[in-house]
Amino acid sequence: MAMSFDSDTTQFQVVINAEEQYSIWPDYKALPAGWTAVGVSGDKATCLAHIEQVWTDMRPLSLRQAMAN
Repeated sequence: MAMSFDSDTTQFQVVINAEEQYSIWPDYKALPAGWTAVGVSGDKATCLAHIEQVWTDMRPLSLRQAMAN
């Protein structure tokens, strides 16, 4: 049976890239290059709720740094 991003049973993990942008990635797939797991996993709603709490500034890290100068 093929897994699906939209399946209610799919487990995800929260991932972050070098620009401190967040996403979710299914547990059953290898992480894409440039992304690191942050240690939070669960169903899609759980992972998205975590991202909503921690990703309060949507600007990429490089933009935040450039604007701070």
